[in-house]
Order: sequence, then C-alpha cells, then structure tokens
Amino acid sequence: MRVPRGLRTRLVVGFVLVTAFGALTTAALTFHQARSAILERVQSSAVHDLRTQIDSLAPDLPSDPAPADLRALTLQLDRAGGSRDWRTAASFQDGPLVVAASAAPALPAQLKGAAAAATTSLVQRFQRDGRPWLAIAVPVRDATRPAARPPLVVFASFSLAAQQRDVDSLVTAARAGALPVVLAAILPALLAAGSVLRPVRRLRSATESMAAGELDTRITVTGDDELADLGRTFNTMAATLQRDTAVLRDMEARARRFAADVSHELRTPLAAMTAVTGLLDEDVAAGRMPPETAEAVGLVADETRRLARLVDDLMEVSRFDAGAAVLTLDEVDLAQLVRKTLALRHWQDRVPVDVPEGLRVRLDPRRMDVILANLVGNALRHGGPAATVRLRARAVPGGVALTVTDDGPGIAADLLPYVFDRFAKGEAARTRSEGSGLGLAIAYENARLHGGTLSAANAPDGGAVFTLTLPWNRP
Repeated sequence: MRVPRGLRTRLVVGFVLVTAFGALTTAALTFHQARSAILERVQSSAVHDLRTQIDSLAPDLPSDPAPADLRALTLQLDRAGGSRDWRTAASFQDGPLVVAASAAPALPAQLKGAAAAATTSLVQRFQRDGRPWLAIAVPVRDATRPAARPPLVVFASFSLAAQQRDVDSLVTAARAGALPVVLAAILPALLAAGSVLRPVRRLRSATESMAAGELDTRITVTGDDELADLGRTFNTMAATLQRDTAVLRDMEARARRFAADVSHELRTPLAAMTAVTGLLDEDVAAGRMPPETAEAVGLVADETRRLARLVDDLMEVSRFDAGAAVLTLDEVDLAQLVRKTLALRHWQDRVPVDVPEGLRVRLDPRRMDVILANLVGNALRHGGPAATVRLRARAVPGGVALTVTDDGPGIAADLLPYVFDRFAKGEAARTRSEGSGLGLAIAYENARLHGGTLSAANAPDGGAVFTLTLPWNRP
C-alpha cells in the first residue's frame, strides 16, 4: 500500500500526533496524580483509624501484657477493621507476633525489621499473589515512660484491590477519553493544513504558469507571516525575471536582425567579388599572371568564397530564427540522394557508402543535401588527413537512421555537449578554421525541421559518430 507523502498529509498526521501526545501526557499525569492521591488517602486514613483504635484499647492493657492480652487486643482490632478487613498482630518488647485466632496478617520482612526500632508509624505497599497490599506498623508508647522506646508494636495489613480497581477505572477512562480527543483533532488539523497549504498551492500554480512562459504571473499576498513574505519575494522575482527576459529578448531580436541585415547587404557586393575572382582564377589558370600576383589572387579568391559561404549560412540561420524556414517535401531514393551529394563535392571516392537501394523517404532534398554535406564535410575536415569517413543508412521502426562515422580523434569531451551550438568549432585553439562554425547548427535545425533528431557521440574504438533519424511521417 502506498503511504501518502504529501505536505497536507504530513501536517495532518503531525497535528494529530501532537494532539495525541498531549492527550496521553495529560492522561498519564492525571493518572499518576490520582493514583497517588487515592493511595495516600487510603494510607493516611488507615493509619489514623488504626491509631485511634489502639489509643482507645491500649489503656486497658496491663503494663506487662501476656500473650492472651495481646491476642484479645488484636481480635478487637480485627473486628474494628470494617470494610478494610485488615488483619492485625502485636509484638511486645521485640517478642514474637501475637495474632487473633482468625488469621495472621501478611507483613513484609522489611517492615517487621524496621518496626523494631521505630518511634513513629510506618507504612509499606507490597505485592501478594500479584495484588497490591498495604502494611502498617504503629509503635505504642508507655505512658509512664514517654521518652523510652515503645515496647509495644501493632501491625496491620489489608488488600488494596478496591483501590486498584479505582485506579484501573481511571486508566480505562483515560484511554476512552484520549481517542475522542484524537479524532476530534482531525477536523482542526484539516482546517489548519488547508490554511497553511492554500498559499503554497497558489505559489505552486504561479510557478507552473511561469514555467509555461507566462512571466506576468503574480500571486495575491495577504497577511504578514513567513508564507506572505515568500509570496512577496516570488512577485519580486517574477517582476525582475519578466523585465530581464524582455530586455534579453529585445537584445536577441536586435542581434538576429543585425545578422540578417548584414548578411543581406553583403550578398550583392559578394556576388560581384565572386564574379571578379572567378575571372581572375581563369587568368591564373592560363598563366597570365606573375607567381606572386597569382598567389595573392588565389588567397583573395579563397577568402571571398569562404565569406560567401559564411553569409549564406548566416542567411539560413536567420530564416530559422524568424520561423521562415519551410519544407519542400518530395519522395526520393535515399541512396541516389547520398551519391549525388557526395559527387557534387567530389567526395565519392573518399567516403564509402552503405545505403540500401530502393530505400525511399519523403523529405526536402535540398535540406537533406545540406545536412549530409555538413556532416560529411565536418568528418573529413576534423577526422584527420588519413581518416576514413563512412556513411550508412538503415530503416528503423518509425523511420530511417543515417550515421556518419570517422576513425579520427573524436570529439573532445568538453565540446561534445555544445557541438551543435552556433560557432562551436572543434579546433578551438585556432583563431581561424575552414568551417564557419554554423554547419552543424544548420544541420541540426534542418533535422528538427523534418521532425527528426541529430546526435553526436564518440565511438568506443575512437572517432566521432553523428546519427540522423528521420520519421516516416513528417510534422
């Protein structure tokens, strides 16, 4: 059975436990005081009654009473016990106990030993046959020698069963009274838990709303307790978060617009520069330029083409940010698409392909070409000069999985979580690299646009593994 662990349950259980503890503690203290009072009253009353009877009968005793005189005294005392039904005995000058003919009293040895030297009344409670008893020892002074040790000691004992029944009834009443108190505590416990948890539930609801993006969420705060302070702190935090988020979103939007505007403005002059560098490349190829000039022209041409690719990538990223990227779906043969992508970039001899023939998928061919080009190009670029790059595709439940692997050094552990971030480069120590740092980010966005996933990992035996999964049903 599942035990409820909610805060409401814990509060109610805690409240009830505290109430039960208080009720039981009160009952225990009351029982202890009542029991002590009952026994003290019985004890005092018994000593008083026995002393009264002795004072009325002792003057009739001779100064040197015989056993018959003592037996007569105990017989009279037994008859005077009344409802207590005590049994008495007498001892003169530490002599043997003399009792009436009816029965001998039950006396603990400790009391008999202490009574020999006692000058005042002694009492002792003890157990006999599993039941409580009370024993009394009353020294009787000689009126002619009041300073001397009392020569006569009268003993009495009687059962405390009746008092024990009274005590047991107190225990029963305490138990019976504690249960209604505990049950009655449940209602105020529920009310108290509700009053405590109501602002907590409001705070939880407000937190969930903020987590869902509703940053204008606020809660109504009443009172001056700790929960009210928590509510005010939440409202302050929410206001600060809303303000900071608005500022960050505005800055992000401006940065995106700036990148898009700059990329757009650069396209026209870059187109002209690319055309010019193309003509210059022809002159270099024809040998119509000095070697120094040809080298400079080649450098300018390479950098122009690199800048053009960067601008194209920035424009593509801007379309993703603006939500303007759309899919133009077509059913294609994946093996043919892969071979075409590799042939356009002259990679067909460098990349072994393992894609089943006739594996047809519905996707955007242009965007799939971008994904493949970026994954394979990244593997060729970072796998090392002698690295072997392999491309493999297989049908999987629900779609198709395509992997690009290499046997190079792999991806650094600190870079792996950020490999699809924009401008993340594997060769971070170099200030410049051939890639723009946007290729894998664009590939990731294109995979997501198809409703698929793109992940990166390191193979157990070395090298990087990029896995692209595309569902059969497009979003």
